[in-house]
Amino acid sequence: MVAKWGAAIEMSGLGLCFTCVETQGRIWKCLHNRGVILTPKLPQVELSLACNDLVASGRDRKPNALVQVAVIDPHQQHLVTQACTEIVEANKDPLFLTGVTFPSEYPASPETLVKLTVYDSKDKSQESSNFLGSATFSVGDLLRAKDERLTLSLRSSDGVCAAGTVVVSRLKMGEMEEVDVDHITTDIPPQKCPLVCDSASHACVDRENYPLTGPVFKNPVCKVYRFQTMDSKWMLVREQMEECTLSFSIPRQLLSLYIQQDMNRVQDLRELGELSPHWDNLRKEVMARYGGIIGYYQETLAELDKITGRSFKPSCCKAQKSLEFIPINLHTQRMRVTCPRKTDAFYDIVTVGAPAAHFQGFKCGGLQRLLSRYEAEKKSFSTAYQCIYYSPEHTAKAQEVLSTVSLLQPLITSSADQLLQAAQERSSTGLKDVLKKLSDKTEQFVHTLKDELVKSALLALHAAQPGYVSKNQKPTPAQAGQHQGHVHQCSEQNPSPVQGLPGHSPATSVTESTVMCNNVDGSQTTTKGEGGTLPLKHQDSIPHHKEYDEEEWDRVWANVAKCLNCVIAMVDKLQEEDNNRQEPVPEQQLADVITSHNPGDWKEQLCPLVTRLKDCVMEVVGKAKRAMTFVLLQEAACSIPQGFLLQQRRDVVFSQALAALACGFVMRLYAGMEDKGFLRQLQLVGLVAQFESLLSTYSEEIGMLEDMEVGISDLQRVVFKITEAKTDDLSDLQPLVCGRRDHFTVEVPLPRLVFQTLPEEIKEGKPLQVFPVLFNVGINEQQTIAERFGDISLQERINQKNFEMLEAYYKSLSEKVPLECLPCFQTQTDVKELLETLGQNVVTKKRKNVEILWIAGSICRRLNGIRFTSCKSAKDRTSMSVTLEQCALLRDEHQLSKDCFIRALDCMRSRLTQGDIGQWEDPEAGAVTENKPASRHFYPIALLLVSSHLLVVWLILSLVFLLAKYQ
Repeated sequence: MVAKWGAAIEMSGLGLCFTCVETQGRIWKCLHNRGVILTPKLPQVELSLACNDLVASGRDRKPNALVQVAVIDPHQQHLVTQACTEIVEANKDPLFLTGVTFPSEYPASPETLVKLTVYDSKDKSQESSNFLGSATFSVGDLLRAKDERLTLSLRSSDGVCAAGTVVVSRLKMGEMEEVDVDHITTDIPPQKCPLVCDSASHACVDRENYPLTGPVFKNPVCKVYRFQTMDSKWMLVREQMEECTLSFSIPRQLLSLYIQQDMNRVQDLRELGELSPHWDNLRKEVMARYGGIIGYYQETLAELDKITGRSFKPSCCKAQKSLEFIPINLHTQRMRVTCPRKTDAFYDIVTVGAPAAHFQGFKCGGLQRLLSRYEAEKKSFSTAYQCIYYSPEHTAKAQEVLSTVSLLQPLITSSADQLLQAAQERSSTGLKDVLKKLSDKTEQFVHTLKDELVKSALLALHAAQPGYVSKNQKPTPAQAGQHQGHVHQCSEQNPSPVQGLPGHSPATSVTESTVMCNNVDGSQTTTKGEGGTLPLKHQDSIPHHKEYDEEEWDRVWANVAKCLNCVIAMVDKLQEEDNNRQEPVPEQQLADVITSHNPGDWKEQLCPLVTRLKDCVMEVVGKAKRAMTFVLLQEAACSIPQGFLLQQRRDVVFSQALAALACGFVMRLYAGMEDKGFLRQLQLVGLVAQFESLLSTYSEEIGMLEDMEVGISDLQRVVFKITEAKTDDLSDLQPLVCGRRDHFTVEVPLPRLVFQTLPEEIKEGKPLQVFPVLFNVGINEQQTIAERFGDISLQERINQKNFEMLEAYYKSLSEKVPLECLPCFQTQTDVKELLETLGQNVVTKKRKNVEILWIAGSICRRLNGIRFTSCKSAKDRTSMSVTLEQCALLRDEHQLSKDCFIRALDCMRSRLTQGDIGQWEDPEAGAVTENKPASRHFYPIALLLVSSHLLVVWLILSLVFLLAKYQ
């Protein structure tokens, strides 16, 4: 289901990327008619409710009223609960701020019957409410009524007693209605104020240009409110929460990529050739580990493929094994505000549970702690497995070389074939253009391989082959027997195999660790002296072989550059001959490989040179892949089994984080398609993605935060590309993921008509950067314990590090993009000033300093960024943060009345108005279960904060319980 929501953008001051508004309108209309991208529609029917002269069950008090709205299905004749208002306490004439909305996809018609049931909740702390009365009307009656307003008498249970009346009005645009303000709050004197509201049926699509909505959002839940402004007018606020199909589609694609990458790694290990017994055994063990991960991922993918219909993972399934790659409660929420005589505005946010490996648990901490411990212990693992230790930088470099070579090799081959095609067509312009492309890719290819890591890895690989003997080393069987048992000592003396890399001596590019493990029988090659084991001489540590030339690698990759020079020289010769074909062509001296050819056939003259270039590239690729695969083999062997478990945990966390990021990017892109300044910022700098975390630094949530930190940081390896969809079918508009673990690309397809309106660089496939930043402030009672008796250094370090990243992003943005491209806000606080305030708060020692989150969120919105809010499950704490932020935006940007602030907050937080509507006692419907009209509030930590003695007693009792449990 394609989401349909009202999110009109006023274009004044922003500028359009379209040639004209009329052209743009035709694009949206065309797409809408073809069913590709639906123009968002506001709900067709929106109602406001009020009651008069209500009679409470107890005559000595005023009722606490609420209205439940249900629709009577005319065909099946049963009630379908549609909405519920908030509770208005102690008022016989309540005016409800929560309206009723009937989404456009709901089959409402003039014949649709609506039943309104009024209850007296007595007290919010009670779990029952009394039925006061009910009334029924049809949508047609409302539309035909004068001013589209009905006053209905409430029918009591006995049908005799008068229970009062209910007033139903359709929300309209631009019409004024006199309403008593004392119905809303008793804190200000009674007065009359105009009521100005908006309605879908009156919205003019030609007047406003709507942003895109796509196939990734579905199952919208809509709410509508009306709040009073400071100038005694009314604003209309619509909330819409939607599920995102990327919750499942992104993890599925990532699992397929993980499986393919690991299968390629296994194949590369097989192609290493014959190795000595020691290295061959390590290879088999590593391949077995990869096989286990591949099997597990295939099983998980098969389970996910069985799931249909669901678009999000509820929090109750967060520790379910088959769903561990799926983000928790991933939803988008948009608040649209309509104010009199002001432009409409909307505010987007993505809510998601903290990306963490809940199934694997947090007994030993999260990724950040586990990775630090793993790197510290990795050297001892290399000693135990008699393999070479490579630093994380070298391992990352090896993966980068493999990725770059795999990417460039087919591009070079394709360009070479295009060069021959241009030569066959005798196209001088074509030759010039293709040659430039071929030169650029080849030079990049050579530059990538011009690295000491490749050379040292080739030497180490050669030393690991059977029968290898180091130069000046001729061990006898007796010496081999003497050298048993000294593996550990020798390895400790030379822990690094890559000392020939930058920062190390080139003469020690491969250490004794390689030499020890290359003999067929696994014997060692160190020498034994009187004082014990003696280290090998500096020059003897380099492995040598009578059949191996140490300079061979330099010649191999240099041959690629030489072949390219020959191709360039031949192309220059052909073009010169073509330009001077009317004049005698002077004899030219070329390289030895350029021989005389028929001057009339360009392809025949270029073909041998291009073929030689392709052969050299293939030879280099083969050697480089084997060398880097050997590096990764040793890294994997040193990490058995912990490294594979950490990689699996990292895959899980990254999958959840990427699904959330892709959802936020698509939502922000659709909303900004008409904003020329936003597209310019996206093209030149990229977007900031600000993750707001409310996790505590106590107990299991420390591990969650450590997982989340690494997962968000790994998003730096992700870029986005906007592509043109193959067809206009909705299935072809789903984002696609490609790449490998060290670099992923998310492709967002758009329909052809929309794609053509983008800037040229974006259409040409320029990678679009996203800069993820994470700020965390714990707010629950566990954080109180952590701040009093625990350690919050993790939170402080995260906030400081990400503040520096956010500051660097703003510096880059201010240098490349005019500030006029950024959105305008009523609060004219400068972004630079906000950054200074944020920096001060980050270093300030203050308990539960939520100012960090407030300021970071404000900066993100002013920078056209993507906002995320997370806690453990994206429920209570997340909903509290989002609703508070929304009310603060209404206050600061839309002049929400201060007296209405608390009630607006309660309306948004009410579980009754958010779909948690129970069936209350209704004499006409029979006895049903009761439900408590609860509201979402922060955890009740006030009791612990009242007295520190209570907190101390609670901690002592908990400690006694834990000691008794584990003894």
